[in-house]
This record gives sequence, C-alpha cells and structure tokens, in this order.
Amino acid sequence: MMRVFSRPLIAAALATCAFASHAADDDTLPSTMIWTAYNVGSAGYANASAVADAFGKAYGTRIRIQPSSTAIGRLRPVVNERADLGFLSSGTFFATEGIIDFADREWGPQDLRVIAGKAAAFGMPTAADADIETIGDVRGKRLAYVAGNPSVNVKCDAVLAFAGLTRDDVDLRMFPTYTAAMSALKQDKADATCTLTTPSLMYELAESPRGIHWPEMPAADKEAWDRVTRMAPYASPYTETVGAGVSEDDPVELMGYRYPQIVVRADTSEARVYEIIKALDETFDIYSNVSAAMPRWDLEEAGHAPMGAPFHPGAIRYLEEKGIWTDEDQAWNDKRLKRLEALQSAWKETVEAHPDASEEAFAEAWAERRAAAIESL
Repeated sequence: MMRVFSRPLIAAALATCAFASHAADDDTLPSTMIWTAYNVGSAGYANASAVADAFGKAYGTRIRIQPSSTAIGRLRPVVNERADLGFLSSGTFFATEGIIDFADREWGPQDLRVIAGKAAAFGMPTAADADIETIGDVRGKRLAYVAGNPSVNVKCDAVLAFAGLTRDDVDLRMFPTYTAAMSALKQDKADATCTLTTPSLMYELAESPRGIHWPEMPAADKEAWDRVTRMAPYASPYTETVGAGVSEDDPVELMGYRYPQIVVRADTSEARVYEIIKALDETFDIYSNVSAAMPRWDLEEAGHAPMGAPFHPGAIRYLEEKGIWTDEDQAWNDKRLKRLEALQSAWKETVEAHPDASEEAFAEAWAERRAAAIESL
C-alpha cells in the first residue's frame, strides 16, 4: 500500500537524517548522508549517484540524493543544514557572488567551500558553413542564447569576453529552451551557440550538412584570458579531446570549468571534509569506469583550482598530504577568499544602507556596490 506523506513530515525526516549525519564523529565518514544534485537524468545526478554507490560499497554509507532543477533548490538544503553537500555547478559561483537568483535580499553572497570538482569544457560551437573561424568572427552573427538559463548565458558572456565582445556585438537570438537553442544551428536559425562538446544535438550538428566548428580559446592569449577570468573566476583554459567534432587527434582549446563540484558550507568541520575527500579518492577505482568522463574525478585533475568557490581547509589538508596542492592553487584560493570576503562585506553594507528600498532599488544599489567591491581588489 502506497503511503502519502505530508511536506512537514518529509522535511522533519530530512532534518533528522541530516542531524544524524552531523552527530557522527567528524573524523569518520557518516553512516547516513544527504546530497543534492541536478535532476534525474542529468550528468550531475549521474556523477553523484556513481560516487554515492561507491561510498555505500566501500563504507556502508547510506546516501539519499535530493534532485532539483534549480540552483536555489539544490543549494537551500545545504545552506539550511538539511543536506551535507551538493553536487553543483555554476550556481556555486552565482551564490558566492550574490548574483542572478542569489541577488535577492534573502540570499546575498553565500559562505561556501568546494571539496573537488570534475573538469568539463565549454565553448562556442558554430556551424562550419557560417564562416566563423575565431571567437571574434561571431561579431554580427546569429548567436543563440537560452531564456532563463543564466548558467549557460553567463558562461557564454565569458566566451565572448575572450574576443573583447559583448552581447551588443552579436545578433542575439533568444530561444525558450536549451534544446531549442542547441537545435537552432542545425535548423539554420542561428550560426553559433554556447555549450559543452558532448550533447547529442552537437553530434547531430556535426553530422548535418552544416557541420560543426569549435573556435578555440588558446591558453597562450593571456590578455584574452584575463578578460574571461575577470568575468568568470572559475574558468581556465582546457584542452578537450572528447565530443562532437573533437578527438584525441583533433583536440580543441576551450574554456574549462567544473561540473559538478562538491560543495559544502564553510562551517563544515575540517575533519568531516577531510574524510569525504579521502573517501572520494579511495573509492575512485569503484566509480571511475561508470562513464567516459568519470576518470576526471582523479584528484590529480579534480583537486586543483579554479572552482566556483574557495577550497575547504579540510580538502586542502588532504590534497597537501597527497602532494597535489600547489603554490598556484594556494595563490588562487587566497585571492578567491579575499573576493568573497569583500562581497560579503559589501552586501552587509548594502542591506544596512537600504532597509526600506524596493526590490528594484535594492538590486540597483547592490549591483553598484558589488561592482565597486570587485574593482577595489
């Protein structure tokens, strides 16, 4: 007989489960944990499931994964201590910056830390017949964006910044869904878009009469990458060898970022985080063969900056012990912490200075103060 539980009962059960996890000794892996992730069927959920299964096999840890289609839905349980961690992506950066969904008075810059993150490549695929060889060549061309999808659109803005361009420099075409934007190239409704190399629609484009081309973002162009990382501090050069029109023999230099990233609250104990990243490392052989991309969870790759938030001290301690953490990683982390602290201070000042402002007025005040805080760094 199927039972129907009320929302209060479900919330209480989740809270109890999370409490049991936190009540365990921090220097051991909890017997039960709650993780958040993207929706069932997504790469993020698949990654979380593979790691959770490995933790269960190796340590007997029972893990419940709460899927959500929104950044708020994935992060709220973590912030409210009803989940131990989240398998997140760009929402990590948005939350620590207090932008997009997190510019609301309820949120502001969140004090989050990262444990590790799997590398992924993001770029601007174009139709091969669109005469777009470089990112700069997209000027005046039809560029497909996705309505209501800041995760894609903000990264696309960063790709444009590589060539010193903005949305004003292209013929921006806004599509209602991610699928519609990706399909637009094959249908000759757009000349370029922004995405990963592996979506099925990119393979379809590659096999279509229009073909596919990936304008590169060479790591050697330091000035261009300075523009990218100023807009997206979580981004870095990445050579991709897997995807539509991409291979070991024909790699492309694109924008690397982390999807998913394992994210916790800053106040999560160092001992607990140490045990989590240790388990992630020790169970690697169990989950690494689940898909072609899972080997990228090797800490030699997944344990380096940049990320969407600073690394947690517990993760840094383990990475140092393994000889993975570098001086460059530490320098990036120090800089990222300084930026987060500056934004948190700016947020507090904005809230105190505008207690009765309308939502629109508050948003304008925060945008100005946030820009000033970043400029001062």
